Amino acid sequence: MSRRTCMPHTSPSSVTASPAASSEPDRPGGGPCAIHQPNLFPRLTTLAKLFAADTWIVLDDVQFSRRDYQHRTRLAALEDADRWRWLSIPTHLPQGRQTSIRDALIADPALARRRTAAMIRQEYRTSPHWAALQTVLEPVLAAFDSGRTAAVAETSTRVLLDLLGWQGRVLTASRLPARPGRSQRLADLTNEARAGTYLCGTGGMTYLDPALFAARGITVAPFLPPAAGIWSSAQRVTALWALAHLGPADLAAQLRAFADARASLQAAA
Repeated sequence: MSRRTCMPHTSPSSVTASPAASSEPDRPGGGPCAIHQPNLFPRLTTLAKLFAADTWIVLDDVQFSRRDYQHRTRLAALEDADRWRWLSIPTHLPQGRQTSIRDALIADPALARRRTAAMIRQEYRTSPHWAALQTVLEPVLAAFDSGRTAAVAETSTRVLLDLLGWQGRVLTASRLPARPGRSQRLADLTNEARAGTYLCGTGGMTYLDPALFAARGITVAPFLPPAAGIWSSAQRVTALWALAHLGPADLAAQLRAFADARASLQAAA
């Protein structure tokens, strides 16, 4: 398993006003940070962004969205990534549409667990790397006992990162102080992680205010994964499909090569 350094858990209600505003921007050698919601068996693009980061901040306290990937993923057929079906965890929202990701509940944990195991086995049991997929699946199925959708989704990402040899750390957004405002909050969270770079997906680049990061001495780096080979379906289907095809060693090598190339390009810019 990977080694992770945990920061002290601080409740925003227990700190003085605007704690993030008082943080110093000096961060020699601060590595890249990714901030992302917990996704169920994430797509390869999402997994690659986290793999390229030294820190993943789990964005657990934003509003749950049924149209997103917090409780569902596309399972691609082993022989054809263009043939896929949804794997979803039936989820109850105690506060209705205002329910945060961390408060979303699994409607029937036992049934959802059985269905998840059956669907993944159906799609990937003939893979030569099925043993590796089973290693990933076991702790995810155990997480259904928590009754929380976010616990299952976060576990499904953590175990993939562990399997691929990621040596980063995981922090939780709800335990870190940050001010409101979409860009401001992301900048403050990155600052709390003492990261020097914020990895931003293409969607985030359309609304992000880089000045708020620059004020902290943080660089905003666009994250643009390749489009060929296994990456051609990376934005649509779960990374389990790539794992089933390549196995842990080869998939980790591809992710590492891409992360190194991205870091070299950024250093040269």
